[in-house]
Amino acid sequence: MNKAEMKEAILEAKFARDLKWKDIADAAKMSTEFTCSACLGMNHLEKKPAEAVAEVLGLGDDVAAALQRFPNKIWNQAVPTDPVIYRWYEIVGVYGETIKELIHEKFGDGIMSAIDFTMDIDKQEDPKGDRVVVTLNGKFLKYKSW
Repeated sequence: MNKAEMKEAILEAKFARDLKWKDIADAAKMSTEFTCSACLGMNHLEKKPAEAVAEVLGLGDDVAAALQRFPNKIWNQAVPTDPVIYRWYEIVGVYGETIKELIHEKFGDGIMSAIDFTMDIDKQEDPKGDRVVVTLNGKFLKYKSW
């Protein structure tokens, strides 16, 4: 089973069992965000969490094995058209240079790691309309001269 087939099987089972990503993450004993990413094929899980995910979804060893394979992070289009994903591209387009400037000003010449990284997505209730709170937390990696 490849990652695309795995993703489809997971999404179908999640829907059929009326599970939330948190339910699946709790079974894996991992964060909701990372577990979801692995189930969508963009990260991998170690053996125990992969088996736990397959079990809670009622899926077989083929899904557990696919979850353990390292992903190829390839996008099918330059800019996605899904409105939620597109807005992230818009945020980077509008604020990307600002983010870069402020990171450089505060840390120096380097980047924020997407490997030594965590992400939390929360809901903040607000009478004017609920707010999406996304926290990206990555290690600063300084460029070195040689």
